[in-house]
Amino acid sequence: MTILTTFGPDFKDVGKFFVGFDDQFNRLAKIHEDMSKNIPNYPPYNIKKTGDNTYVIEVALAGFSKQDIEIELNDGKVLIKGNVQSDDAEDNFLFKGIANRAFTRSFALDDQIEIQNAEMFNGMLKVFLERIIPEHKKPKKIEVKDTSEAKPKKTKPQLLTEDPQDRDM
Repeated sequence: MTILTTFGPDFKDVGKFFVGFDDQFNRLAKIHEDMSKNIPNYPPYNIKKTGDNTYVIEVALAGFSKQDIEIELNDGKVLIKGNVQSDDAEDNFLFKGIANRAFTRSFALDDQIEIQNAEMFNGMLKVFLERIIPEHKKPKKIEVKDTSEAKPKKTKPQLLTEDPQDRDM
């Protein structure tokens, strides 16, 4: 749990309450390290929670078409890449303020999050996500039994003996 010091003093006592989360904490530390090295500010984006188990990532992509966008899910990360193929040398810009430069934007996803759909509308890319909870991970009630019910019934021990028919052979 020494990896938690990466996240600062707020996490110093978290080890008292969590058992078996070492892999998750190591994964979070690696994602934090990878993503904090180079934090891009282009293109701008929003992340919305639209329901109990649904989310939308919105990325502002003015000047991009759906053919210029590639979305890839790889090792728990969503990579959104964009590259506009245009020949600006032929255009007579007096001022060019709309950036059409290539970009790669990544988002880390929980293991239970799946991409449901992606659509482009009015220069806004929307990636729809949903948390799919397997049946074995859904909450369930555990019945508490009375100690008299939990005791095993006593049975008479059985001895292993030879079968008399086996001797004759």
